[in-house]
Amino acid sequence: MGGAGPNGLPMTDPLDHVFAALADRTRREILTMLLEDDMAVTDVAEPFEMSLAAISKHLGILTRAGLISQEKRGRVKWCKLEPDALRDASIWMQSFGQFEAVNLDAFERFLEAEIDGPSGGSDRAD
Repeated sequence: MGGAGPNGLPMTDPLDHVFAALADRTRREILTMLLEDDMAVTDVAEPFEMSLAAISKHLGILTRAGLISQEKRGRVKWCKLEPDALRDASIWMQSFGQFEAVNLDAFERFLEAEIDGPSGGSDRAD
């Protein structure tokens, strides 16, 4: 799995490829379509206002990321969602779920109380 990341360095971690693939709205829409069932490439391309070649590039990126697989059935190329790559990304993202959302109003009140605290504000002598 080659390719360069935003810093120009090669992407070596499979998660790099997954998140790079998910960064594009068209590719996310394709994945959503494939949640329903396997689809022929031409059916995947139908709702998009872009060439079949452009869709094929998107499908190639999704395939290299392991998010989909493609196989020939007769003369038709089919796309299938591969959920394992998404599972790994989901597990990684869930590790951030241990942090509770910060209540900014409460945090602001806390800071004001600390600043105005028992010393009456500033400890500086004028």
